[in-house]
Amino acid sequence: MASIHDLDELRATFLRFFASKNHLVHPSASLKSDDPTLMFNVAGMQQFKPQFQGAPARFEGFEGEWPRVATSQKCMRAGGKDSDIENVGRTRRHHTFFEMLGNFSFGDYFKAEAAAWAWEFLTDPAWLGLDPDRLWVTVFEDDDEAWDIWTQQVGVPVSRMSRWGEDQNFWPANAVKDGRSGPCGPCSEIFYDRGPEYGSPDETGPNTGRGDRFMEIWNLVFTQFDLEDGELHPLPMKNIDTGMGFERLASVVTGATDAYATELFQPTIRRLVAASGVPYRDLESVPHRIVADHVRSVTMCIADGILPANDGAGYVVKMLIRRAARQAWQMGVRRPVLFELVAGVAESMGGAYPNVRGAAGRIAAIVRAEESQFLETLGAGIERVKDVLDGLGDEVLAGEVAFDLWQTYGFPLDLTVEMAAERGVVVDREGYARAREEARTVSRAGGGKATMFAAVDVLAEVAAAHAPSRFVGYESEAADATVVALVAEAGAVEAAGEGDAVQLVLDVTPCYAEGGGQVGDAAKVAWDGGAAIVQQTVKGPQGLVVHRAQVARGTLRVGQRVRITVDPARRETRKHHTATHLLHAALRRVVGDHVAQAGSLVAPERLRFDVSHGAPITPEQLHEVETIVNGWVQADLPVGARVVPIDEARAAGAMMLFGEKYGAEVRMITIGEPTASPSIELCGGTHVGRTGEIGPVLVTAEEAASAGVRRIEALAGRAALAHVQQLRDAVGATARALGAKPDEVEGRVGKLQAELKAAQREVAGLRDKLAAAQAQGAQEVAEIGGLRVASLALDGLDAAALRNAADTLMQRSGAELVVVGSGTLLVVKAAASARARGAQAGQVVKALAQRGGGGGGGRPDMAQAGVRDAAGLQAALAAVPEVVAQAVQG
Repeated sequence: MASIHDLDELRATFLRFFASKNHLVHPSASLKSDDPTLMFNVAGMQQFKPQFQGAPARFEGFEGEWPRVATSQKCMRAGGKDSDIENVGRTRRHHTFFEMLGNFSFGDYFKAEAAAWAWEFLTDPAWLGLDPDRLWVTVFEDDDEAWDIWTQQVGVPVSRMSRWGEDQNFWPANAVKDGRSGPCGPCSEIFYDRGPEYGSPDETGPNTGRGDRFMEIWNLVFTQFDLEDGELHPLPMKNIDTGMGFERLASVVTGATDAYATELFQPTIRRLVAASGVPYRDLESVPHRIVADHVRSVTMCIADGILPANDGAGYVVKMLIRRAARQAWQMGVRRPVLFELVAGVAESMGGAYPNVRGAAGRIAAIVRAEESQFLETLGAGIERVKDVLDGLGDEVLAGEVAFDLWQTYGFPLDLTVEMAAERGVVVDREGYARAREEARTVSRAGGGKATMFAAVDVLAEVAAAHAPSRFVGYESEAADATVVALVAEAGAVEAAGEGDAVQLVLDVTPCYAEGGGQVGDAAKVAWDGGAAIVQQTVKGPQGLVVHRAQVARGTLRVGQRVRITVDPARRETRKHHTATHLLHAALRRVVGDHVAQAGSLVAPERLRFDVSHGAPITPEQLHEVETIVNGWVQADLPVGARVVPIDEARAAGAMMLFGEKYGAEVRMITIGEPTASPSIELCGGTHVGRTGEIGPVLVTAEEAASAGVRRIEALAGRAALAHVQQLRDAVGATARALGAKPDEVEGRVGKLQAELKAAQREVAGLRDKLAAAQAQGAQEVAEIGGLRVASLALDGLDAAALRNAADTLMQRSGAELVVVGSGTLLVVKAAASARARGAQAGQVVKALAQRGGGGGGGRPDMAQAGVRDAAGLQAALAAVPEVVAQAVQG
């Protein structure tokens, strides 16, 4: 096996090669991203964005300008949209932290040099000396230039070349298809053939089959276009951005099965084997691989100053520690062990990054503290997740449930996702993100001192010292209570003054803690000489109810007797919650018994209800559901709540929601008489006493929430009434503007639409007549390079009229090639005879547009472009003789 010194030399060799090509060897940027939209540096080019956008290629600490640069960049992809963390350890290709070797050109060299140098570095015995017969190249399907360079200049046999679409060989992938904007371009990828022993029968070359035979090792991106409104315009400065994963290159050069088998990971894996007594067996040893990957990532992040935290990049570090700790736990290690593995990372990475070796002791201490803290709750968290999954009646775990697991047990989403995936259950990540963001929003409303995440451990200590909070909110909306604990950002405090944000724990509370989809209550807390406002109520550890509050006046102290009163908005929340139950029952009647709740949000101003269903719910179905629900409301059915044995609830046919853990006794909500009840559900939320209290219920939206899940938005009570009033006012205003009665609005709007379409057709016809009239007196045809060519500047035409004008001019003049322009638009039409002589419309219009400061292109027979301004149009038309002559000659 190659030593780590050999791998350090491999990295250095890459940089020396490009230094010999007059590249500046620039140090890696920190993993911590300066881009506020990104948590980490995710690509080699990220630190050079200003240069790619035209800034001078000057770099701090280096004299002069350097349009050529080479780096070995530390990168991290975990926790974001580009993360494939579920695949880490399970495949031979995925890692959270990786190094990206790259060479870059800012308007200097382009495709020919990039391709030639890549091939030289890989195959020349003076450098890597890889067997060229094992290298394959893919290019973008329309990039004939790159194809010719690879086959004719570099000498790659056509049999080892292939063309692919923009999903594979364009950057960003599917940029044109997805309607993106900005710099982009085709790319060429170099693959290494590892041999049939790594492949699958359906693998015939790069990007085929299920196997790992053909490994992409280098991606050469040719940034040559600016994408705008679906059209590619040539960039004035063409750039090169290449990336070669160091881990993949290391496995190829050393002949290892993958990077985990190299000295990049083996020092860590060997220590883990010694600590656990579990041998390492390649892909079978997924826990070893995940732990080794995550400890390396955590070590590199902490070395760059990204410490475990409750948000942002720091949260990703914390998540990786906890994810690795769970894997070690599964291997039978019941003590802190990750911190011992930091030394293995320092051994692997310390040569290239001395700061890692120098900080190894401090990094290990940070990891040990975080790991030890998590291990205190890991066992309970694993059991809680198992209980949730055991009680799951569906294949989707609600995001709110997953978030509650994190908030209550500190159990990271990725661990929940992993445990769920082991049972074939998918976690609603979007729902988790929404729940987390909603909690953040409420927290931020506390004046900047809110402590949503920082106090979890302190609250655990409070829970250990005190009895669970007694909830009296089913019976009352106010209660006298004693302050049990106050937790500020820095930890537990004895008192909080005016303006302070605290987490307040009482012995008794009428406030409902967020759960089961229902938002936590807001409330007012009063005492002699003071008051506080509760913005949110949440569940704390071991039965605590936590009030996130801000002191409005006076001083609040531990032991204080207070009066807490729930915000009246809860009455609207109750209406929406009972309406949710009715909505669930009606959906099962109309859509089918397969419908099951997959998440919900119950708030004072609205309700959101996610259901498992694989197709859109039709408007007709929604109308029927709405009618049924309002019928139950008008029937003023009683709503009863009873605590019953779980077996009795099952016998009554009560709906049991997945993600909920039920004990021996459960709270059962029955709407209507027990013998004829439209809805029986187990629920801990607050509800109205009779359905008549709800008022109108309106379904306002239906959409896809995720795969196999539909989302319904609805309003009840005051919110529904306000919505109807708003719609009525809008219809009335529209009717008055149209001079019609409200019931005539639809017909009047339809008539206006028809009139508008007729007017648009008339305008288009007038434009065509205008174009024909302008072209009538200007049919002079010139002969250029043996072709009959007509060119003409017209006034006031849009693109469609200009194309029609080109057709008319060609028909009336007998020209073989026509160039017409109007405003900043340019159209070229080429007859078959012109195309046969080399005058392709797309190429001609592109060249003309460049003379006018613009760009464009199109088909060989008809093409369109844009120029800078009126002067640009004149310049483009003046260049017609030269451009056409060059096209015919060339």
